[in-house]
Amino acid sequence: MAPQSKAGTALVELREDLAGTVLAPDDAGYDAARVLFNSMIDKRPAVIAQCENAADVVRSVRFARDLDLPIAVRGGGHAVAGTALNDAGLVIDLRRMHETTVHPAAGAVRIEGGATMSHLDRATAPHGLATTGGRASTTGVGGYVLGGGTGWLDRKFGLAVDNLLGVELVTADGRLVEASAEENPELFWALHGGGGNFGIATALTLRLHELPGYAIAMVLALPEHGPELARTYRDILENAPDEASGGVIYMTGPPEEFVPPELVGTLLAGALICYAGPEEEVRKLAQPLLALPHVVEIVTAIPYADFQCMFDDPPDLRNYWSAEYLTGAPDELIDVFCARASTMPVPTGTQHVLFPQGGAIARAPEQWPVAFRDAPWAVHPFGIWEDPADDERCIRWVKDVRADVGPWSTGAVYLNFTGDEGGDRVTAGLGAENMARLGAVKREYDPDNVFRFNHNIRPA
Repeated sequence: MAPQSKAGTALVELREDLAGTVLAPDDAGYDAARVLFNSMIDKRPAVIAQCENAADVVRSVRFARDLDLPIAVRGGGHAVAGTALNDAGLVIDLRRMHETTVHPAAGAVRIEGGATMSHLDRATAPHGLATTGGRASTTGVGGYVLGGGTGWLDRKFGLAVDNLLGVELVTADGRLVEASAEENPELFWALHGGGGNFGIATALTLRLHELPGYAIAMVLALPEHGPELARTYRDILENAPDEASGGVIYMTGPPEEFVPPELVGTLLAGALICYAGPEEEVRKLAQPLLALPHVVEIVTAIPYADFQCMFDDPPDLRNYWSAEYLTGAPDELIDVFCARASTMPVPTGTQHVLFPQGGAIARAPEQWPVAFRDAPWAVHPFGIWEDPADDERCIRWVKDVRADVGPWSTGAVYLNFTGDEGGDRVTAGLGAENMARLGAVKREYDPDNVFRFNHNIRPA
C-alpha cells in the first residue's frame, strides 16, 4: 500500500463512508471473507470492501485508484479461476448486493451484481417467468451473463447475453454509467461476452420468458453402458425440440437415496434430458433412453428453481475446469469421450460432461463477441477434489480430455468454463475478429487496465 499515514487515513475514511463493511487483515471476519469456492486459491488482499450498493462500489474504486491498489472484483458465484482475489490489493465484494426486482408486464428483471442464480430464479418463478441461467443455483449472475452465459434453458431462450437489456456499471475512474442499446451502445456490445474488463456491473436488466412448467428424465447406468447411452442421447437431442437440453454425465455415484448403496462412490454414466414443458412430453422423448439398461431412473415434473439446485457444486474443494466446443458428436467422438471416463478420478466430485447446443443459441444473430455459438456440442471436464495430493492427476485428466477431443474442436471456448489458459484462449472465447474492437472499448473505459483480474482484454 501507499505510505502508512496516507493509507491509514484513507482506510479510516473508507470505513466511515461505506454503508457496507471494510475488512483489513487484522479484522475479525477477514479470513472468512477471503475464502473462495475454489480452495486452491489462497490470497491475502490488503482490504476487502463488502459493498451494500453502487455508491459503495464507486467509493471503493476511487479509494483504490488514489492509493494505486490493484482491484479484484468478487461477484456472487464460483470465480473458479481465482480472479476474485488478489494479494496486497483491494477486493470489491458484491455479495451483499443481490436485490432482484421483477417487472412482469415488461417481461424483464433487474438484478444486482452480487446475486446468484438462486436469487434470480426464486424471484421470477412466482410469475411463471425465467431466463437462461447457469447450471447451478450458486452461479453468480453478473460474471455468468457478461461472460456469455450457457445453461439448461439456452436452446429455448438463447444465451444469457441474448437476453441482456442493460447494465449499470462503475468504470475505472469511478463513474456510474448505464449501457444499453440506446445508451453507450459500444460498451453495451462489449459487455456481451467481454466479462469484467470494462467495469464493475452493479446491476443487470434481463429479458424474461414464460416458463409454465419444467420436467426432467434422468437415467444412471453402469459405465460399460455409457457409449450406448451417449449415442442414444445424441440421437434424441439432435432431433429434439428447443425445449429439450441436458447432457451426458459421468460422475461418482453420490450418497443420495436414489442411488443404490453399493454404487455410491463408484463411476456411473448418466444421461439427462431437462425440458421446458410438461412431464408427459419429456417422458415420451426419453423412451429410447429408458429402454436401455440402467440402475437409476427419474422422470418427474420439477420447479425449474428446484432443479437448478440438483447439480450445485460443493464449496471448499479444489477445482480445475476446462471445455472444448465441437463440430459434432459422431460415434468416434463418443467412443473417445466415454473411454476417457475410465481414467476419471473417482471417488471425487469430478464430472465429465457432453452437452448439446443448437436451437435458439445457433439461430440468434452473430452480433456479440461470443465465439462458441455455432458449435452443436461441447465437452466440459471439470475436476473437483479434496486432497492437494490429487492436484496433478486431476488437472492432468482435464487436460487429457481436451487433447482427446481436439480433432473435433471448433477452437472456440466459453471462457466461464476455464481458468487462466493464456491469451490465445481468451481470443478463442471472444473471436479473433472482435479483439481490436474490444480493445478499443477497453481503451475508452479502462485505459490503465485497472480491471485486469479476469480473462483480460488489453487496451488497444
